[in-house]
Amino acid sequence: MSKSATPARLARPSVARRAMLAGAVAMLAPAALAQQRGGPVLSVLATTAMIGDIVREIGGDRIRVETLLGAGVDPHLYKPTREDVAKMLRADVIFYNGLLLEGKMSDAFVRVARTGKPVYAVTELLPEEELIEPEGTDGLYDPHVWMDPTAWMRAAELIADRLAAHDAGNTALFRRNVETLRERVRALDAYAVQALATIPERQRVIVTAHDAFNYFARRYGIEVLGIQGLSTESEAGVRRIRELVAVLVERRIPAVFVETSVSDRNVLALVEGAAARGHRVVVGGALFSDAMGDPGSYEGTYVGMIDHNVTTIVRALGGTAPERGFQNRLRTRG
Repeated sequence: MSKSATPARLARPSVARRAMLAGAVAMLAPAALAQQRGGPVLSVLATTAMIGDIVREIGGDRIRVETLLGAGVDPHLYKPTREDVAKMLRADVIFYNGLLLEGKMSDAFVRVARTGKPVYAVTELLPEEELIEPEGTDGLYDPHVWMDPTAWMRAAELIADRLAAHDAGNTALFRRNVETLRERVRALDAYAVQALATIPERQRVIVTAHDAFNYFARRYGIEVLGIQGLSTESEAGVRRIRELVAVLVERRIPAVFVETSVSDRNVLALVEGAAARGHRVVVGGALFSDAMGDPGSYEGTYVGMIDHNVTTIVRALGGTAPERGFQNRLRTRG
């Protein structure tokens, strides 16, 4: 696994930083919270669509959600604009991923939290034992928790708790919506387990642009190999590409995958390298890693995102899955 070229930006959140954000949240005036209950809807700002969609599902018509990062935007590299900061200041509550997924936005979150704005790092609310600390990352936690649907549902429960803290009058609604979402995600998870098991064992290897699929691997018992490290800021070395080409050739893996929010240059280098050694590898499709599909599309929902990834992986690696996924809603190619 490649190390990040700037490990400080991916470091485990410090105790001081956690305390600073927690203290800022505690400063929120009780009167302001009381005014929200039963009256105006909560204005919630989410950094990624994976968070925004879950917040929207839980909050229903009692919240208004805005997402900063759209389809195809890489959160590792995104730099906040003045308008982004203005949106943070206007929101009632802010949810971001944390574990420095949004590395270049960290200072903005701290500054906004100091104003008394409730700012929550979703993954950092989870117990540390549920997080993955990959080898060779100098104690860094992997921020891509949403790739494990069961873990993301635990994060959803924590989001519901925070929404209830700011709108106690709708606590029951938030709880019901979490349960409804959980049932849909359980069905999705069961589909993923069944479909991924149909891939021939020797070919159960997902090769992608960067290490965004470790939680997916843990949940479904499938091997994943990223060209870059946890962050797209890390550099992909020639040695790493040669190593992966050797794996592709030796195990006769038929496909590799590009990502919608990451350049395909390094993945195409794998295809060319395998061809030079007499093994044909194709690009099996584009996976959603750090961003979801277009807003308003099925792939632009969390369930649709995971359905797309599972179905694309299974079909490209020789397994059996319906072309349009487990809900028959995926867009067909072409």
